[in-house]
Amino acid sequence: MATEIERKFLVQGDEWPRHNGVRITQGYLARERERSVRVRLAGDRATLTIKAGAGTLKRSEFEYAIPTADAIELLALCTHTIEKTRRVIGVDGTRWEVDEFAGDNEGLVIAEVELESEDQIFNKPSWIGREVTDDTRYLNAELAAHPFRAWKT
Repeated sequence: MATEIERKFLVQGDEWPRHNGVRITQGYLARERERSVRVRLAGDRATLTIKAGAGTLKRSEFEYAIPTADAIELLALCTHTIEKTRRVIGVDGTRWEVDEFAGDNEGLVIAEVELESEDQIFNKPSWIGREVTDDTRYLNAELAAHPFRAWKT
């Protein structure tokens, strides 16, 4: 079984590196609290991903490459989609994935760090803000159905 251990943080300020990223469109074929089935088109790479688990820090994840044409057809079947640009940034030997959302989630920037264990120690760059790992509103599947722009402040 594949396991993903991931922590999420809001990005603060304008000092985070904005080098070229990859444009991602992803949609949800199934979206429930404890599981989701996602199709993703990232540049010229397409995947089908199944995530399961009640927690937000550690979940099962199964990801499979699929033909781009299949991804395009599957995205057309999705009622909930998101768009974002992903940039991979290395900090002190740690890989951060920074997602800058577009569309109804524009204005939201989230950084994720994937860990090898739940108690792994890592350095946070200065542009990392509040941790939102346990806030399910920041799950991509939730953002697809309940966009950031619609949140009440």
